[in-house]
Amino acid sequence: MTPSRSHIRGDAAAHIVGVHLYLERDGKVLLGLRHPDCAYAGSTHHFLAGHCEQESAVSCLVREAQEEAGLVLDPADVDLVHLVHVVDRPGGQPRMQLVFRARRWLGEPQLREPDRCVSWDWWPLDALPEPIVPYTRVAVEGIRAGRPYTELGWSRPGSAR
Repeated sequence: MTPSRSHIRGDAAAHIVGVHLYLERDGKVLLGLRHPDCAYAGSTHHFLAGHCEQESAVSCLVREAQEEAGLVLDPADVDLVHLVHVVDRPGGQPRMQLVFRARRWLGEPQLREPDRCVSWDWWPLDALPEPIVPYTRVAVEGIRAGRPYTELGWSRPGSAR
């Protein structure tokens, strides 16, 4: 049943849904260095990622892995391991960042979109590169700690954030 307009609060904000691939091998995580001219996070390390279009989150992840790095994922080998609810700045558009771990994959990361990513590298989990997208860092830390959820950038009543 679809809610009528009267069931939606007037101040509700649409959330962008992002999917992110967490690949770990030999105690290292795969991160890409974004192209300096990227609209978001230029010259910064980040997961392989994309925004959901008219597709499920896992379908988006499979598509993005192939498009961005030539990696082949089987949806049956993918698990949701962390969620970051983030807002980059006060009044900014909220984002739900879903981080999925692939237990298995085919291929080695390739530069398939050099205008967006200039390198793929495996980084030790205890020595992540700088600069790194802040929610990428908190997601890796959350995964390592076994925490499924992190909020980032939200001001809380009574806090100085």
